Amino acid sequence: MSDTYIKPQRIWLKSHPEYSEKWVQTLIAQDPSILGLGDLVLRDQERIHPRAGRLDLLLQDPETKRRYEVEVQLGASDEAHIIRTIEYWDIERKRYPQYDHCAVIVAEDITARFLNVVSLFNGTIPLIAIQMQALQVGENVTLVFTTVMDELTRGLVDEDEDAEAAPTDRSFWESKATKSTVALADQLLEVVREFDPSLELKYNKFYIGLSKDGQPFNFVTFRPKKNQINLEVKIPETEETDAKIDAAEIETLEYNKRWGLYRLRLTKDDIKNNSETLRDLIHAAYERRMG
Repeated sequence: MSDTYIKPQRIWLKSHPEYSEKWVQTLIAQDPSILGLGDLVLRDQERIHPRAGRLDLLLQDPETKRRYEVEVQLGASDEAHIIRTIEYWDIERKRYPQYDHCAVIVAEDITARFLNVVSLFNGTIPLIAIQMQALQVGENVTLVFTTVMDELTRGLVDEDEDAEAAPTDRSFWESKATKSTVALADQLLEVVREFDPSLELKYNKFYIGLSKDGQPFNFVTFRPKKNQINLEVKIPETEETDAKIDAAEIETLEYNKRWGLYRLRLTKDDIKNNSETLRDLIHAAYERRMG
């Protein structure tokens, strides 16, 4: 077996005589999924911005329509690269405000100082930093992209002061939905309490959340409707989780990438027949919330 193993050797593209930034751009343009940001499609390459240069790549999620302004840099990241990336992101979001936009920096070496500077913007500017490694395996060269700083996940609405200023009660939801579908939140709360008996339902105008000792503690949320309840579970999207939900034949809405939520449509029968699957999903969200 040892004869089949070839140790990869990292090469630096910035000083390489054959490979260039244009070469990297072309590879990403041909297959944007190699960045690890999902099944994105190319909207434009070297997009001209008057008085601001050229945006390397403009990618888009075909489902959510979210756009990614991607800048590629060979060698170590630097401050000028940050400014240029943010500038392109700002131009695009102002030009096309109907889309959600995210800035993406790709560099061979994402330095600690760079991460410290970028972290100052994260949360106010949607920003992702990806480190790119070029590896030579025999006569072949491959690229490995690793997200070293993801976009900061924003808190749920209930964790915001605006939501705190707009509390409501159970009767509000019973009139907005029905008593029977609000009662489904009680059934799901019993599952939640298997992991923390102190949790309570917390009602506000946006959804029914959870509270612990009087404070928001949301890793799952509930949105009762007229004929079912929507359960939102805050866990990353994975093929394993997708397969588990599909196997249970639970109806789903589109995964909310902005908030990192699975959204499940549940009837009374769904909760009864898929209790084990729902328990697993809720437990995963609880463990993630607890860190």
